[in-house]
Amino acid sequence: MTTLPPAQLRRYRAMLAPGTPLRDGLERVGRGRTGALVVLGSNRQVEQVSTGGFRLDTPLTPMALRELAKMDGALVLSSDQSRIVAAGVHLMPDAAIPTLETGTRHRTADRVAHQTGVGAVTVSASMATIALFLADGRHAVEPSGVILSQADQALRTLERYAVRLRALLNKLSSLEVQDQVTVKDVVLVLQRLEMVRRLELELEEYVVALGTDGRLLQLQTRELDTGGLEVAELVARDYGSETLTLDPSALHGLEMSALLEPTVVARTVGFSEDDHLDSRLSAHGHRQVAQIERLPAALGERLLAHFGGLQALFSASRAQLQEVEGVGEQRARTIREGLIRVAESAYTERPV
Repeated sequence: MTTLPPAQLRRYRAMLAPGTPLRDGLERVGRGRTGALVVLGSNRQVEQVSTGGFRLDTPLTPMALRELAKMDGALVLSSDQSRIVAAGVHLMPDAAIPTLETGTRHRTADRVAHQTGVGAVTVSASMATIALFLADGRHAVEPSGVILSQADQALRTLERYAVRLRALLNKLSSLEVQDQVTVKDVVLVLQRLEMVRRLELELEEYVVALGTDGRLLQLQTRELDTGGLEVAELVARDYGSETLTLDPSALHGLEMSALLEPTVVARTVGFSEDDHLDSRLSAHGHRQVAQIERLPAALGERLLAHFGGLQALFSASRAQLQEVEGVGEQRARTIREGLIRVAESAYTERPV
């Protein structure tokens, strides 16, 4: 089975999203119960398997697609899917290409997609369902209502995950202030960040598949943006060292069953066999310093480099802060107040 790049599948889903001329035309065909086979592009391989039909080169509109689909044969679109270049075409792909499809229209679309590398879409005359055929097989084109229902479930799950992630980050902050962090505390945060990332990607796919119907979903998803990639990078820097490089992106390929195991997550991101889940860690302080308002990132790096870690920075006086290049009396006061707020927040927001 051919593996299709995610970007290519997303492009086809966007092409067939509600509100596009192609999707409107296919839905008209479905309501008319006539069926259709549409090749979503034209190249030399498509021309080689095409015989007969009529050359048209007319703009793709829902009405044109509906009327031309009444003819026997397939429709062929231009490479940019903006025009119908041929109608009534008889497609003759290689019969030796294996397929599990039984209907003539679906079987032909499956083989054409495999042989030419160009997607093909069918509308069932009897069931009015739409199916997309690509080099990696068949993909159902769900109605907007079905996608919205699935997206709503994913959105509610993301809301719960985001709440849990905030609780874990608050707990981690509290433990960092007390210098009581363990490997397990870090692993649980990275584990939840990866779960949130996967849900955000799933919701992005729903937004693409919904087209014009996905605007509200997109706004809701943005409201729940956790900044997960940035947080994961800061956590990795906080607990990495010259001998330990943490890589949260290594979790991207884990199966969900493995992702639920803290020990597996720990080994995957880079912790060694000697780093047990209850092993103590000390934070460098990158994530905490990043929470201080109006503090330039470069200055935050100099502060941590000067004091050598979060605990030493917390205990630094304003006079000691002014020893760092770029820190004057006013900036030292701002930094000191910011550190106090970060520490207080870590305690007051700590979950019971």
